[in-house]
Amino acid sequence: LHTQAAYMADLKAWKQFMAGPDGELHPTDVTRGDLRAWVSHISRGGTAPRSVRRKISSLRAFYTYLMKYHGLAENPASDLAMPKVGRDIPVYVRPEETRAILDAEISPDNFEEVRNRLIVDMFYTTGIRCSELMGLKDTDVDASRGELKVLGKRNKERVVPFGRELAESIESYRLARDSSEATRISPRDPEAPFFVRTDGRPLYRKLIYNVVHSSLADGGAHAARLSPHVLRHSCATDMLNAGASIASVKDMLGHASLASTQVYTHVTYKDLLNNYQSAHPRALKKGG
Repeated sequence: LHTQAAYMADLKAWKQFMAGPDGELHPTDVTRGDLRAWVSHISRGGTAPRSVRRKISSLRAFYTYLMKYHGLAENPASDLAMPKVGRDIPVYVRPEETRAILDAEISPDNFEEVRNRLIVDMFYTTGIRCSELMGLKDTDVDASRGELKVLGKRNKERVVPFGRELAESIESYRLARDSSEATRISPRDPEAPFFVRTDGRPLYRKLIYNVVHSSLADGGAHAARLSPHVLRHSCATDMLNAGASIASVKDMLGHASLASTQVYTHVTYKDLLNNYQSAHPRALKKGG
């Protein structure tokens, strides 16, 4: 949904730039030169390279649609040059900070506390995305087998394993959820959501973000950002630091290729380098 909204915003901005005096845009009359002029315009205006790349992708997808369904002969956006972008090092929460947050006392009779703790725990333990957690149905969560059935990007399903500790948290949440008429779900409803609000309705993205941000901030996490995706980064980083293979982390996160997962190896190498420089006697400067 976020991607669709971003593409629509990109196309609206492009239409505003390209529209003629009558305010109309005729996409089939647009040339490669016109598209390059728009890309140059937004680049000079300070749009970040990563955003420029997405806007070009929006144009390519739009013209691909016109070719497929409206007989357009060729895609004028197909050879637009993509600006190069640097790969950001993922922000993550230190394992000792995550441990302290997840081990803090909560009231087992307080539905919101139990649910919010499980949200943070599930992000960190399984590495799933916010959209994946938001879309979980109750039937997707099998505590006895220790498995989540997740619908990821491009509607690809994958099964994510988890351990007994998270399974117990899931069972505690279900007990708290189903003990109230307001939040109880029907076991016969295959579409019933796993996570619900206090009135029984499904969660929404902003609520999930607020839960994670508040939990990490109140727990004293010292990351530059405190979001669900940071917990996903933390899961991957801690698994690699503990010896998990990059291929298994790739499959768990639902990455399409190893290239997306390899960014986490830079984080683990940075930790290794810092530990070496502070601990190895031959890495320390003499006299200090």
